[in-house]
Amino acid sequence: MTEQSAPYYVPRGGLPGQKELTTERAVFTEAYAVLPRRTMTDIVTSFLPFWEGMRMWIIARPLSGFAETFSQYIVEVSPGGGSDRPELDPDAEGVLFVTTGRLDLTIDDQQHTLEAGGYAYLPPGQRWTLRNTGDEVAGFHWVRKAYMRVEGVDVPEAFVTNEKDVEPIPMPDTDGAWVTTRFVDTADMRHDMHVNIVTFQPGGAIPFPETHVMEHGLYVLEGKAVYLLNSDWVEVQEGDFMWLRAFCPQACYAGGPGPFRYLLYKDVNRHAPLRGYLH
Repeated sequence: MTEQSAPYYVPRGGLPGQKELTTERAVFTEAYAVLPRRTMTDIVTSFLPFWEGMRMWIIARPLSGFAETFSQYIVEVSPGGGSDRPELDPDAEGVLFVTTGRLDLTIDDQQHTLEAGGYAYLPPGQRWTLRNTGDEVAGFHWVRKAYMRVEGVDVPEAFVTNEKDVEPIPMPDTDGAWVTTRFVDTADMRHDMHVNIVTFQPGGAIPFPETHVMEHGLYVLEGKAVYLLNSDWVEVQEGDFMWLRAFCPQACYAGGPGPFRYLLYKDVNRHAPLRGYLH
């Protein structure tokens, strides 16, 4: 097993000082958006019903002209905080990815302890609870999607793992400079979304403009790179979030000095809806 380092970037909020420049790297276009880490301040946090001791940054949500298939939250949970009713939508599936601290996840009546790198898939209708029983603030990403049921295809079951227990898969002919940590078998038709971790070593690159039907959400966990978004080359760093519309051309160069890593969402394995995702 390849040992992974796991210094995941975690936003801490705060507010820029009155003497700081307003100029930032934030971009919102018809094809893509970039939310730099400095935009995740105290004044843009949100809260949810039936949660205690939590706040979150909503970095993607279904919206005309923006994300269509998913929502993504960066959630911060104080010691003693959590929820016994975290998900209120019976059609929503979810992925939790822990970046700091420790969380106790109960699925049905089975308890799991999630620490940094912890990953959980939660199918629609799943009964689960989440609590921070530790002494420090815990942080995690929560990716949600309306599950697209298919007659004759079972709904996937819940599972829990950790990044360090999943062997990264090298992309062909890259000599390990570009690898993907896949938490779900790509041939498993029960799953209609993948949430993976992509890692580039310094000098690694996507050497062509990927242009495809999958919508993307990319949260940079570590490092920096130059990313092609549509026709623009944009510098991104750990803590930044990128949304890419379907068919938005994309590529990247990882310049170092360390690895460039991001949490990647994409919708997969279903017919293209002819009536749209938004109703």
